[in-house]
Amino acid sequence: MRRLLLSLLMLLAPLLPGADALADDRLPAYLLELPESVGDVFIADAANATIYRFARTPAGISLANQGYVSIGQNGVGKQRAGDRKTPLGIYFVVDQLDTSRMHEQYGVTAFPLDYPNVLDRRRERGGDGIWVHGVEAGNGQRSPLATDGCLALPNTDLLALEQKLVPLVTPVIVTRDMEWQEPAMRDALRVELRGAVEQWADALAANDVHTYLSMYAGEFSYRGIMLSEWASFQVQTLERRGEVDVTVDDLLLLAEPEEKELYLSRFRQTMTEGETTSVTTKRLYWKRNAEGKLKIIAEDNG
Repeated sequence: MRRLLLSLLMLLAPLLPGADALADDRLPAYLLELPESVGDVFIADAANATIYRFARTPAGISLANQGYVSIGQNGVGKQRAGDRKTPLGIYFVVDQLDTSRMHEQYGVTAFPLDYPNVLDRRRERGGDGIWVHGVEAGNGQRSPLATDGCLALPNTDLLALEQKLVPLVTPVIVTRDMEWQEPAMRDALRVELRGAVEQWADALAANDVHTYLSMYAGEFSYRGIMLSEWASFQVQTLERRGEVDVTVDDLLLLAEPEEKELYLSRFRQTMTEGETTSVTTKRLYWKRNAEGKLKIIAEDNG
């Protein structure tokens, strides 16, 4: 029955709202802030077998185009290898593959995503090899539920978007069912998250151990290390360190599609200590606790 409903929805796809139809200025709840380095964000709406491209423009974020996408044979919510489900969450394109010598099922090209990410590993989700790819030659599009967990686009659509899927830059969000939100709600949340990131950077620069560690949740873990052990290492590092300058820029802010009150901040961190400067792409995952405060539950680089 689900396959039939999705097929019927795709027949109605030309009637779905395009950029001109979003006259109320709503945007997906997941798009909070795009830096200059990120020109496009893709959102796959599993319930409607639709993939949207939102672009950053001088006037703000806007819907650029939308098209058809096929997902895993068993739907969404990947948990383990071989379950033939598409993962839900925020991912990034990590590469572009030459598929000319691969099985024809991958179509004209393929873009691997960074599944499993740090949140997936925290939740002990398994499997890998989740790509955005094309379809067999001569096959205009697959049925809505037809992959082993990847996102499959018609070859012509994928080629048209090829330059927009930039490795190590472009986010691809997979959501169970698209959630739209009014501008005022997104604006307030963006300001709050920006403030949290700035406070984190200021505490790091000032070697303010108390403030810095207070921004991490009790459930925080880093690559299998729990908060107490990680905090002990951080205290030793900060206490040994001299005067340091920390700059945060190129800030990307996104909301997780599957878990409420969970957010990603991804930014470029430039740290200068004496004559040594290091530049890192940092990810901090924030979750609102029972007291309503944003706390870091996970972090990663890249």
